[in-house]
Amino acid sequence: MRDRLLKAKLAKVGEVPATCMGMHVRRASRIMTQVYDSALRPVGLVLNQFTLLVAIHLAEFTPITRLAQELFTDQTTLTRNLKLLEKRGLVAIAPGEDRRVKLVSLTAEGQAILAQALPLWEQAQAEVMQHFGQQKWQALLSLLSDVTTVN
Repeated sequence: MRDRLLKAKLAKVGEVPATCMGMHVRRASRIMTQVYDSALRPVGLVLNQFTLLVAIHLAEFTPITRLAQELFTDQTTLTRNLKLLEKRGLVAIAPGEDRRVKLVSLTAEGQAILAQALPLWEQAQAEVMQHFGQQKWQALLSLLSDVTTVN
C-alpha cells in the first residue's frame, strides 16, 4: 500500500524535465554564465562580479541594501561577493551617515577593470546576440523582464 502511494505521488516526476520553468531557466543561466565567464577571464572577473561592478558604477555611492534590492539578491550573498571585490581593491565599502548603513562604490582600480572588461563583455554579447538573432534576442529579453514580476 505504501509503495503504491509513493509510486502514485512520483508518477509525475517524468514531466519535470520537460515542463519545469525553474529547471530550464537555471540551465540556461549556467550556460550563459559560462559564456560570459570565459570572455571575462582575461581581466580576472566572472559574470557575477562584472554585473556587480556595472551596478555599482551606475548607482555610484549606494547602500548595500538598495543594491541587493536592485539585483534581486539577499544582502548576505551580496556582502560576501562585495568582500571579494573589496579584497581585490575594486570596490570600497564605507559607513554612511547612519553607521548601520554601508555604502559601496567603485575604486579607481575598479573603474579601470570595468573599462578593460567592457570590450570583452561586448564581444561575448555580440556572439550571443548573433546566435539568437535580433528578433529572438528582443523576445527573450522581454520574457526575462517579465520574470521579475513573478515574485
